[in-house]
Amino acid sequence: MNILLSSIVGLACAYFTSAALAASPVGLWKTIDDETGNERSLIRIIAMGESIEGTVENIILFPGDDPEQLCRDCEGSLKDQPVIGMRIMWGLQGDGASWKEGYIMDPNNGKTYRCKLTVEDDDQSMRVRGYSGFSLLGRTQIWYRVK
Repeated sequence: MNILLSSIVGLACAYFTSAALAASPVGLWKTIDDETGNERSLIRIIAMGESIEGTVENIILFPGDDPEQLCRDCEGSLKDQPVIGMRIMWGLQGDGASWKEGYIMDPNNGKTYRCKLTVEDDDQSMRVRGYSGFSLLGRTQIWYRVK
C-alpha cells in the first residue's frame, strides 16, 4: 500500500512539474507579419536571472525589404545597427506562462512599448502584447514555438 501511494504521489509530482516547466516562454519563437500573415522573424527568448529577454535570431526577407536589415528608425546606440542579434524584448517579470512589466521594441519603427506575454495552454503559441500606457491601448500578436 505504501509503495502504491508513493508511486501515485511521485507520478503526480512529476506530471505537475513537467506541466509547469512546459509553460515557459524560454525558447525559439516564430513571429507572423500582421499585414501578410507570412512568417516574419525568429525570436530567441532566454532567462536572465529573474526576468526574460528576447533577441532577433533571423528575419525572413520579403521582396523589397532592405537586405541589410538595419534599424533605421531606432535611436541612440541602436540607430542603423543590424536587427539580427538585436535585443528587442527585456525586463519581463513573471513565472511559468505569464510575464509582464517588460518592454518590447519594434525595429520597424524604432519605438519601445510596454510588454506582457502569456504562453497558451498548448505550449506551442504565445500572446505577446505591446502597449503604450494602458494595456487596452495596444496590439497583440500570436507567436509560435519553433521545435
